Amino acid sequence: MAILGLLGVLVIGLLIFAPQFWVKKQMRVNSVERADFPGTGGELAEHLIEHYGIEGVGVETTDRGDHYDPEAKMVRLLPQHFEGRSLTAVAIAAHEVGHALQDYRQERGLTWRNRLVRFAMMTDKFATIFFIAAPVLGVIARTPAAFFGLAAIGISLLAVRVLVHLVTLPVEYDASFGKALPILKEGGYLHEEDLPAARSVLKAAALTYVSAALMGLIDLARWIRILR
Repeated sequence: MAILGLLGVLVIGLLIFAPQFWVKKQMRVNSVERADFPGTGGELAEHLIEHYGIEGVGVETTDRGDHYDPEAKMVRLLPQHFEGRSLTAVAIAAHEVGHALQDYRQERGLTWRNRLVRFAMMTDKFATIFFIAAPVLGVIARTPAAFFGLAAIGISLLAVRVLVHLVTLPVEYDASFGKALPILKEGGYLHEEDLPAARSVLKAAALTYVSAALMGLIDLARWIRILR
């Protein structure tokens, strides 16, 4: 049984960290500066926003990870991607503009994700309160039913965050392969021989949330096991 438990831990560890390792590797190996690229990632993002007529959306640098902010209507890129002329910079810029396109076109997937994100921010706060209150109320009431009841509510609230990650995956995939890759290919922004590497970077961008989703599922499973 001990060996099976150890194997289980190793498998879970691989499921969580292998995607992270692969994503970082793809970003790193394709981050070599290219003198033949006509512009930086930030310049490409600005060009695409203008080209597709995405009104009211800007581009700026950030130190909090590449992302598109639907509230501020802003494509935010890490400095190395905003200022860089690499395959990673170009692909990531196109990916984030893909999200801006989803928002501009009011596509259902991104709309639902944005609503769930706002809801999850609220439920996360309530979940924290429930988990803090559960043991206290359990002691006061002198019954495990109170503890288990509150903890079960807390777990249900945490499940919202997992749902957000699950909804996010197809949205990210569309930003990479429904938007960014066709843009880069059909627009002639990359040479044909660069497309396979760009595809790998875009796949990495789409899989960024996989580890977070797995961590959320494991956290839920841990709390459910405690309640059993």
